[in-house]
Amino acid sequence: MSPSVHAARVLVQALVDLGVRHVVLAPGSRSAPLAYAVAQAAAGGAGDPGLELHVRIDERAAGFLAVGLARAARAQGRLEPVAVVTTSGTAVANLHPAVLEADHAGLPLLLLTADRPHELRGTGANQTTEQVGLLAPAVRLTLDVPAPSGRPGEDRDLRHAAARAAAAALGSRTGDPGPVHLDLAYREPLVPADDAWPERSRDGLADVEPREPHAESSGPASWAMRVADSSVPVSPGDGVRTVVVAGDGAGPGAFWIAAANRWPLLAEPTSGAREGRNTIPAYRLLLDVPELGGAVQRVVVLGRPTLSRPVQALLARPDVEVIVIAPQGRGWPDAGRAATRVLTEVPAGLLRGNLGAGLDWLARWQRAGAAAARAVTATLRAAMDAGGALPGAVLATAMAAHSVAGDVLVVGASNPIRDLDLVAAWDEAPLVLANRGLAGIDGTLSTAAGVALGLGRPVRAYVGDVTFLHDVGGLLTGPLERVPDLQVVVANDDGGSIFATLEHGDPRWAAVAERVFATPHGADLAALCAGYGVAHRRVADMPALHAALVEPIVGRSVVEVVVDRAGRRDLHGRLADAVRGAVREAVAG
Repeated sequence: MSPSVHAARVLVQALVDLGVRHVVLAPGSRSAPLAYAVAQAAAGGAGDPGLELHVRIDERAAGFLAVGLARAARAQGRLEPVAVVTTSGTAVANLHPAVLEADHAGLPLLLLTADRPHELRGTGANQTTEQVGLLAPAVRLTLDVPAPSGRPGEDRDLRHAAARAAAAALGSRTGDPGPVHLDLAYREPLVPADDAWPERSRDGLADVEPREPHAESSGPASWAMRVADSSVPVSPGDGVRTVVVAGDGAGPGAFWIAAANRWPLLAEPTSGAREGRNTIPAYRLLLDVPELGGAVQRVVVLGRPTLSRPVQALLARPDVEVIVIAPQGRGWPDAGRAATRVLTEVPAGLLRGNLGAGLDWLARWQRAGAAAARAVTATLRAAMDAGGALPGAVLATAMAAHSVAGDVLVVGASNPIRDLDLVAAWDEAPLVLANRGLAGIDGTLSTAAGVALGLGRPVRAYVGDVTFLHDVGGLLTGPLERVPDLQVVVANDDGGSIFATLEHGDPRWAAVAERVFATPHGADLAALCAGYGVAHRRVADMPALHAALVEPIVGRSVVEVVVDRAGRRDLHGRLADAVRGAVREAVAG
């Protein structure tokens, strides 16, 4: 038996014993020992370790598919390491965008990159570069594993390395999960001589007890129980005008803190807390109102808020007390460098504290939010009545309306997530996920496919056209692979219209902005979909859009929605003016 093939089989056995259930593989020759091992493990024969294998030809797509699989596991209340196998050379570098996202999002990936043996490094050998450290500092651990030789104790040492890598990826000792890099050198021969697995053993597999639970139950029942079990007596209230800001991944704790204390809840769509009566619609347009945002004295922050400049301005104000609750990770969200206190868990007093500044504080925000929502609806209806392409916020409204409790929505960066943040209002929210670790457009389709495969449920992705084109290869699923049930809704305005609402959209810069910021592409999305064998439908009005969104999601499909880019900046201004006027009346009344 080739030492390389034997070692690969020992490693795969160990990873399955350590909780790996999904492996994503991109093809290559130097990684052949791992490829044979994971393919055999996934075959499901007697004695095979058992896992699910996903093959993608593009390493960047493979990395983000793994990100989606890891997000799916976390959405179900658990951390689960997902392995990615690549060959040597540039294949490793192509993992870097997904590794950066996993780093900032705290997702456990095990990056198994094949390498030439040490004697070939630095010699000019084909596809050989310095892979060790290539993905640093975004990984929690890098292990340079020498080429196996069959020496005594080698299997035990490999299992020990696997156990250390899995513990680092899960954050078992640190509470800081994330990606881990195992650079695995292999010498020829790279192909197996038989199908016999090594004798299964736990020799070297240290049982690493986590420092704290990986993930608490995310259901409302668990939080209701925590409130009921709290031994802290109800307080009379401290009168401090407080809002709860729920960023990406905040979880239901933000909802319960706001509800228990009668505080307004400013929740991003991917917070996991955007529902109920305390949630304030169009909150980012209310923060410059003196009686609302201007009157805030304290903010409780959960998750990682990234969507709104007004929220960041609030969190940076020197006259506002900022309490950050960050249970995991090395750092904490504090872009304004103004946090007053940083906590690792929700204090019991916040769950039964009744700390609200009187009923009028919440009621004031609720009246303003209702008025803002009505103003947004009226302004968007007027824009539609004026004719032309659909405004992006109208598409977002339809996406929110067709995403109900039990649905899964993966949202792309730039305008889709911000439009959804402006208009979404749910009594019971769907599961909304996004790559907000670095908030890039990279790999969004692949991530959505990973979420669909990991959850085993239909998923709808809502992305812009540039995001779609950036990861169009994520549509490719070979005929031998399990096909995700994934509908991709593309807001196509032929370019990057998010810049229209930033300073680059000022008419003074129009001559250069169209080329270097808006980047019109003129791509034929229908032809691209046809090339990938994906069903495509192009819609330009609301009836056609609604018809597309009510169809069952089976297999891969793309709904291309023509939206307006030229009028986005003007509409953004009209929305702000309409909300400002409506809120002024609501607050005065």
